[in-house]
Amino acid sequence: MRGSRGMHHRLAPVLVLGLVAALTLAGCAARAVRGGEGTAHPDLDRPAMSVTLDREDIAYLVSDYLGRLESSPFWQQSIKGASAPPIVAIWPIQNATTQHLDDQMLMLLSSIETSLVNTNSVLVVDRSRQQDLAREIGIQQGAVYDSSSAQRLGRQLGAQYFFTGKITAVDERINKARRVQYMLFLQVIEIETSLIRFQSEVARSKALQR
Repeated sequence: MRGSRGMHHRLAPVLVLGLVAALTLAGCAARAVRGGEGTAHPDLDRPAMSVTLDREDIAYLVSDYLGRLESSPFWQQSIKGASAPPIVAIWPIQNATTQHLDDQMLMLLSSIETSLVNTNSVLVVDRSRQQDLAREIGIQQGAVYDSSSAQRLGRQLGAQYFFTGKITAVDERINKARRVQYMLFLQVIEIETSLIRFQSEVARSKALQR
């Protein structure tokens, strides 16, 4: 009996500690929350989760670029000053980083397209129609901009200008810190002449600090 009673005395603290640990883990378990306007977490999307491009970064880059574009002489004279809204198309933006950014590149294209449509100053070719025509004339998905291919495609689309460019990144590390500087470089090219009518580069930095 004494041995059994001693064993119970030894087991009791272990059981208590196990119960406390289980309750602690249950209390720390991840739970899903909804963020955005009208929720209890309106700023959920603002904190950076990693140094990879996210929606906030893409929105910033596109907004910054569009602000420069709309204030440029090209936009004011050739776009706003045109007798009718010019037709524009978006050539696939090249991912020139070492990262896999397939989802982010689609988001970037959609953001550029939406922003241009909302200027009410240009008519934007639907990207699905553009992709269909590109396949018909043998242009590969994600092909780097080529003036002769662009002219063939541009004539079929009825477009006057192509937006094209690339995302680049400089990745730096020192001790336990890491910084990635992203650059979005975009050009507006007049299809018939292959002249660059506007170009600009905008930047966004992400960092991991300890």
